Amino acid sequence: MSYDASAQTLRCPFCGSEQLQPERDAKLLSADRVVPFAIDHAAAEGLLRQWLGRGFWRPGDLAAASVLTKVTAVFVPYWVFAARTFTYWTADSSATPFGARGDWVPMFGEHRGSYAGLLIGASGALTPSETESLCPFDLAAAQPYGAVDTDNVIVEQFRVQRKYARPLAQQGLEQLERAACQPSVPGRCRNMKVNVLLDGLSSSTVLLPVWIMTYRYKQQVYRFLVNGQTGRATGQAPVSWKKVAAAIAIAALLAFVLCLIVMGMAAAR
Repeated sequence: MSYDASAQTLRCPFCGSEQLQPERDAKLLSADRVVPFAIDHAAAEGLLRQWLGRGFWRPGDLAAASVLTKVTAVFVPYWVFAARTFTYWTADSSATPFGARGDWVPMFGEHRGSYAGLLIGASGALTPSETESLCPFDLAAAQPYGAVDTDNVIVEQFRVQRKYARPLAQQGLEQLERAACQPSVPGRCRNMKVNVLLDGLSSSTVLLPVWIMTYRYKQQVYRFLVNGQTGRATGQAPVSWKKVAAAIAIAALLAFVLCLIVMGMAAAR
């Protein structure tokens, strides 16, 4: 990513490290559009505090003992794909005809679809699961690159080339088509398989707003992300192994008691 050379003590917004390696500027892919921030710093921090207080398996003092160490606004790169689809599908339906011996009957069909705005993360620092968890974004709010202030916000460069993003887009379109075809199966559906043919697959580039935060809990650093447009959040949190051990012990005790009851009933017979 790019930094202003006048900045002092540069810190990575993704991990908080100050051990950064300088590199020469290279020819980089620029974004077509930018979605501006709608969630401010205070709101993003408030979302973190609420999130820390939720979750049964987390330590009970997580919200109180955690220390926020860094909050950074970052424009994260994404590919935007659009395509038309023609799908052949097969599946098993529980709606068997009268007198059938089996519980399932095979079915097949066709489906046509049209999709736009499929987002594939192009970040080199955030994981694919993180960039996917931050979606969806409202791309209708996107503006031309020059119309949004990117001078005072860190802009991550594209690290995933189109040729690598394209197979991920195809997988995403197959998932969408699988969901679109399932309503065509009466009753319960199993073994849904789709053969998707793509037509007119196109792509564009966009920068999307993300608040990246790091917090410390008992000398361990964790990352928390907020969709800077909608407030959708995802993050890492420690697990209370005391609660896990207690749950295992309770489950073992219940299993032991149940075993005794079964043995007692067997002996009574």
